[in-house]
Amino acid sequence: MTATVEERKAANKALIDEVLKAYPEKMAKRRAKHLGTFEDGKPDCGVKSNIKSLPGVMTIRGCAYAGSKGVVWGPIKDMIHISHGPVGCGQYSWAARRNYYIGTTGIDTFVTMQFTSDFQEKDIVFGGDKKLDKIIDEIQELFPLNKGISIQSECPIGLIGDDIEAVSKKKTKQYEGHTIVPVRCEGFRGVSQSLGHHLANDAIRDWVFDKVDPNKRPEFKSTPYDVAIIGDYNIGGDAWSSRILLEEIGLRVIAQWSGDGSIAELENTPKAKLNVLHCYRSMNYISRHMEEKYGIPWVEYNFFGPSMIEKSLREIASHFDDTIKANAEKVIAKYRPLMDAVIARFKPRLQGKKVMLFVGGLRPRHVIGAYEDLGMDVVGTGYEFGHNDDYQRTTHYVKDGTLIYDDVTGYEFEKFVEQVQPDLVGSGIKEKYVFQKMGVPFRQMHSWDYSGPYHGYDGFAIFARDMDMAISSPIWSLTKAPWKKAA
Repeated sequence: MTATVEERKAANKALIDEVLKAYPEKMAKRRAKHLGTFEDGKPDCGVKSNIKSLPGVMTIRGCAYAGSKGVVWGPIKDMIHISHGPVGCGQYSWAARRNYYIGTTGIDTFVTMQFTSDFQEKDIVFGGDKKLDKIIDEIQELFPLNKGISIQSECPIGLIGDDIEAVSKKKTKQYEGHTIVPVRCEGFRGVSQSLGHHLANDAIRDWVFDKVDPNKRPEFKSTPYDVAIIGDYNIGGDAWSSRILLEEIGLRVIAQWSGDGSIAELENTPKAKLNVLHCYRSMNYISRHMEEKYGIPWVEYNFFGPSMIEKSLREIASHFDDTIKANAEKVIAKYRPLMDAVIARFKPRLQGKKVMLFVGGLRPRHVIGAYEDLGMDVVGTGYEFGHNDDYQRTTHYVKDGTLIYDDVTGYEFEKFVEQVQPDLVGSGIKEKYVFQKMGVPFRQMHSWDYSGPYHGYDGFAIFARDMDMAISSPIWSLTKAPWKKAA
């Protein structure tokens, strides 16, 4: 029998109280602020966020370097991104997120290649400025078709005081017309990878936008329908699925940030008529800057599942003339039979299945509509590195009584899943094998478990298939969760 909202709220409170008993008093008091239940009518989800993780707990967060290099800068395909510091950070972040791109690797695109200054002990002692200078010369000789270089600083750079800005200015003069960007994204900055996004946005503002001389670039012929896709990293081809729909309603995509994107696209973005923002957390900073400086409006959109796609297409079209608005309705009508067929096939198999999410960026809220289109119930969700404005936006997606957990610890997440017993968990690679060993179906919702795309109409068909495949796999009848064994 399905629990009522009040029963769910009471169960969530009892579960949170039980989990907190495992902590020392001081730690329990701090963690209690990050755990709660959403209540209808409240302005946010009632949890604290964007606070340092507690020492000694297994947090699932990344660092500022990960936010800059791994998310914002890394997918820009025709630039070379130097991991400036010891080899480990670059090795760990090498080709991690399946940011698809078009080009010839090692010739004019470099996303899946790893460049590092490979700091040794002597570099820590004497500094790495000269080494960085030499590396840039070597890059220019070996890869002459690269369109720019970013310097992604690791923790030791901030500790020893390497002047990466001075090196960047010097090499920019030496290689005239070449974009060289220093990014102060040392991992220890901030409380999570979120600050890395902000620092990366600021570097684009200061070292790309403010350095572009329009007189030295080919003339850009604008149209009334120019838009830029902001905050789509083309995981498994997501940005391409989104671009298809925007172009079908008559818009011209002049830039993708940053999946399958180029430095020229970044430079062209201030000429857009509208910025369409997918990942609010990682790119709202630069969107706000362009609105303030260039007068470009921006709109957050959601292309997960037909309900949200229809809503977003209409919202985007509302910023343009009646032709675009009419085209949006035609595109929605065109794809509705396809979506009805997908739902007719998978909804009977997935109706009523419970889902728990814990992801970064926008996914803890954006994918909820896609699950609901399939008749599934998201009973718990939370962000790795969300801010309060993320939880405010989440109120438009979650139902009354949904369990909310911010920066959830490994212990807490296991206990929540053990008690709630969802039919599916959607989270990251660190959690994947823990829950599979517990006998719980799982989908890796950071990079789509080597599948995708999940954005757009064609992506929803893949999404539905993958969720059904995870839950319906016969493997689950051959394994038992620990609590089932105990019973």
